[in-house]
This record gives sequence, C-alpha cells and structure tokens, in this order.
Amino acid sequence: MRLKGKIALISGAARGMGASEARLFASEGASVVLGDVLHQQAQAVADEINNSDGHALAVTLDVTSEQSWRNAVNAAEQRFGNISVLVNNAGILVREELEEGTDPGWDSTMNVNAKGVYLGMKQTVPSMLRAGGGSIINISSISGIVSLGYPAYNASKGAVRLLTKNVAIRYADKNIRVNSIHPGVINTAMMDGDTRSDEDWDRMIPLGRFAEAIEVAYGALFLASEESSFMTGSELVIDGGFTAQ
Repeated sequence: MRLKGKIALISGAARGMGASEARLFASEGASVVLGDVLHQQAQAVADEINNSDGHALAVTLDVTSEQSWRNAVNAAEQRFGNISVLVNNAGILVREELEEGTDPGWDSTMNVNAKGVYLGMKQTVPSMLRAGGGSIINISSISGIVSLGYPAYNASKGAVRLLTKNVAIRYADKNIRVNSIHPGVINTAMMDGDTRSDEDWDRMIPLGRFAEAIEVAYGALFLASEESSFMTGSELVIDGGFTAQ
C-alpha cells in the first residue's frame, strides 16, 4: 500500500492515463478524486474503484477555469481531507502545423495544457500546505524536451517542464515536491487520427512499440510515493528510448 493515507486529485481522469493512474493509486491505498469535463465517464471509473473496496469521488473539472479548480479542491477536502497528491494529467493535441495554425488551436492548447497545470497547482498548493506537504506530478511530454509534434503542443509541454521546476524550487522548503513526467507515444485516444501509421511509429521507437497507459501510471505512482522523497524539479522520461537516439 504505497499510497496509504494519501489523498490524490487527478485531472483528465475519465480515460487514458488519468483513469489508469486513478485505478492504480486507489489499489495502493489512496483516496482518489477524479476530475474531468467528461463527468459520466469519470463517474464510471470512480464507481469501479468504489465497488472494488477503494475510495473515489468524481468531480466535474474544467482545468481552464480557476473556479472549477476551486470547486474540485473543496469537494476533495470535504470528502477526504487535505490533498497530498496532485496529478496534472489533462491535455489535448491540436494537429496544426505553423503555416496552417489558428488562434483557436493555439489558445485552446495553451489553455488546457499549460494554464490548466498552473491553475491546478495554484489552487491545490494551499491544501498541501495544510497537509504538511505533498507531491505534484505534471504530465508533460517528450515534446517538451525535443521538437516532436506540433508548434502549440511543443510550446505548451515545454512550458509545463519549466513551470514544474519553478514551483519545485519555490516550495521545496515546504515539503512539497514537484516533478514532471515526459511520456513518449502512448496507446491512448490522443493517437487516433495520427498522420503516421502504427508501423511507422514502431520503427521510430527503439523498444518497437507504443507504451500502455499503465506504464506511465507506474511512473506517477513512484513520484507520488515516499520512494521518490529526494526528487523535486526532476524529469521522468518514459518513452521507450525515443529521446536517447
């Protein structure tokens, strides 16, 4: 029970990596709050956890809205207590190259992927301070390290990478650790409609396959647990060797 007694808030938890993180955290003893705009899907995952003797609550969460974050944090505190783990998992991908880029595409990507992480930390840190500390895990991407992807996505994930380091240093003396995870190509709905075939991706990835969402969730579990107690401002890359080339 690596997270026994911990209270975790996960954004984008209705499906994909967020849902995998929620199930895994609950199985390791955490009380889990699943935040997502897809409330019915998040509720279904929460029901699954509760029916398996876990503890979960689904809340409607629009990560671009500060008030929505306030509501989610308040709901978590009222149900379980002060938050000790935050996973900023929600993200979107808009497939627009530079010359065809649109203002809505850029703005929506930055609002969800970067502003959403900023607001999540802003609204959750006070709860962690009341708890005496905590662990924040920001899901960036290898696109925040290398130029794989589209301009807005790269910019947003790069912003998450450095925002993580800024907040990590700011709150290190408050026992709040802040780290980022940088997944490579993951077998989730985000890859639907990609311009490259699965075979093309497999040839580009040294391990020769996509990652499964649970493989990223195990990285998040490590950073949420006391096993990573001397890590803050760090980058955990989970990419099958892609960025090592």
